[in-house]
Amino acid sequence: MTDAIQLLRSSSLPMLVQEEIERLIMTGELPPGTRINESDIAARFGTSRGPIREALRALEEAGLVRNEKNRGVFVREISVEEADEIYELREALEEIIGKRVAQRVNPTLVSELNQLLGAMEEVANKKEAAEYASLNLRFHELLLEHAGSNKLTETYRRLVKELHLFRMQALTQGGGLDVSADEHRAIVDAIVAGNARHAGAALRAHVAASRVRMLKAHRKVHPESNKEP
Repeated sequence: MTDAIQLLRSSSLPMLVQEEIERLIMTGELPPGTRINESDIAARFGTSRGPIREALRALEEAGLVRNEKNRGVFVREISVEEADEIYELREALEEIIGKRVAQRVNPTLVSELNQLLGAMEEVANKKEAAEYASLNLRFHELLLEHAGSNKLTETYRRLVKELHLFRMQALTQGGGLDVSADEHRAIVDAIVAGNARHAGAALRAHVAASRVRMLKAHRKVHPESNKEP
């Protein structure tokens, strides 16, 4: 029994490490371009560097980090042009998700969405961007889980995770923290009503608005990009 427990711990540890590093990346605590220190992460988890390296390999496959020979592992960066393309694709995917969820809505999901929405509104009022980002990710992940499509889930997750930097900028520099919770309230209202068309449209409109905020934030953070060549 002891051997079995040890095996379970050793096999699940890389996954736990992966989830924690991913959380740090997605909430902006590890910004794009940051070098990930294996020793620091190992000390944080009280483990050897083996599980850390295994977790980083998985994150590299997921497109969240890059491994540079003789330099180490870094949080991956993408260009604003690539981010804009991903937002465009995400608009279409979110519309599909909204329609599917509205057709499958149930009391448990409604309760979970309302609880999340309440928490999002609370932290938005407090201007706690990192906490809001974490709740926002959970909100969209919950919708994805209830959309009932493995292929949609796989495609969506791969694309959206690459937007971590730009989503945080849209919240903090693009004004998203002031309006995002209201946009999510409109999404929940349409889903609760079971209106697939409205739910899809609300999600698409939310992502389209997020895309505008992302571009606004990028121009603010990189004013040189506004200059004509």
